[in-house]
Amino acid sequence: MPQGRFDMRMGAQLAQMSLTEQRLARAIALHKDRVVLASATQIADLAGTSDATLLRMIRALGYETLAELREDLLSDLTGGSAPSLRMQMSIEEAGTDPALLLAHVVGIQEDHLAALRAPALAAAFGKALEVLAASATVHVFGLGPSGAMADYLCLQLGRVGRPSRALTLSGIGLADPLLAMRTGDVLVLFAYAPLYREVRVVMDRAEGLGLPVVLISDSLGPSLEGRVTVTLDVPRGRSEHLALHSATMVMIEALVLGLSAHDRDRALDALDDFASLRAAIDGAWTKRGTRRRKSPDNSPAAEMPPSP
Repeated sequence: MPQGRFDMRMGAQLAQMSLTEQRLARAIALHKDRVVLASATQIADLAGTSDATLLRMIRALGYETLAELREDLLSDLTGGSAPSLRMQMSIEEAGTDPALLLAHVVGIQEDHLAALRAPALAAAFGKALEVLAASATVHVFGLGPSGAMADYLCLQLGRVGRPSRALTLSGIGLADPLLAMRTGDVLVLFAYAPLYREVRVVMDRAEGLGLPVVLISDSLGPSLEGRVTVTLDVPRGRSEHLALHSATMVMIEALVLGLSAHDRDRALDALDDFASLRAAIDGAWTKRGTRRRKSPDNSPAAEMPPSP
């Protein structure tokens, strides 16, 4: 397996480091997954050293800050393997027997869904809903498979009356949708290590406009700490294995339902309008109902127009 960024720096500078710094660097290389979420004191404790030793080691390796070191570790953990290698490792773990393979994937997804029940995530979810509900327009960034997630979130937000824009273009094409950002909007960021160029530009744009940022990620939280308003830590799978997205889809649908509950009339009116437009396009939709029923006290009932 190719060496990661941290490993290459360590290999190049190890001979010039003190024995204590070498011991700490080797400990970090062995425990990258622990270091990305640990405090400076906890990292130093891995090798029985001090915060001062950690600072000297960081500088010896050419990093300006601990955050830069963490960024390389995150890249090594989640972005270092080629897609074919990640698929190979996933196949080897799951096996080729269809029944066992299916059970293996379902088991992983069940673990991911169980992680969504964590109290800390529930608190972050509530904060994210507050931020999204107060915004004028929701801008949703994602590339690759995360771009499909971004498009899906925007589609569902539109159906419940929440203006949104998908930021799913890479390269210079990203500049056009970034122009549409305005003060009072919010950015939802589907992003994972490494912290690539487009993420940096989108974050800089949001910060320049004073936009709150909701990060959905299983890896970038530590690197973007202090730069995002709230992080929703949604698992996607083990490092060096194929990424799985069912938990992300659950989070998307929970956000849409939560925003609909926050402003029920807005959501139901938008869905009524949506159903009426479908009926205008295809008369068969009128048989399914285009307006929600009224309860006896003339308040809207909970029933909504059917989804496809």
